[in-house]
Amino acid sequence: MKKLDKNSRVETLSVQISGRVQGVGFRIATVRHAHMLGVTGWVRNANDGSVEALLQGPHDQVDRMLSWLHVGPPNARVDEVSSHDAFTERHFDHFEQI
Repeated sequence: MKKLDKNSRVETLSVQISGRVQGVGFRIATVRHAHMLGVTGWVRNANDGSVEALLQGPHDQVDRMLSWLHVGPPNARVDEVSSHDAFTERHFDHFEQI
């Protein structure tokens, strides 16, 4: 993990996904899709049954990832996705499940 350059055009979003998103392969599918799009960050289960993610990358890639999260993998049922800008100096070099 490196420090994010202040002049970088990298967007960082914090995302919460609710619905039937745990126990259906949501996190591993998210990791695969993030790798495909070149998005970095992480994904994890939350205690309330939702899934949380931190997405980082160029705006168009983060936007495509966010669009995919509204649908998720075939066995998931996404009811709601909320996101907001996350301010961090951390620059992630890959996407992982934590």
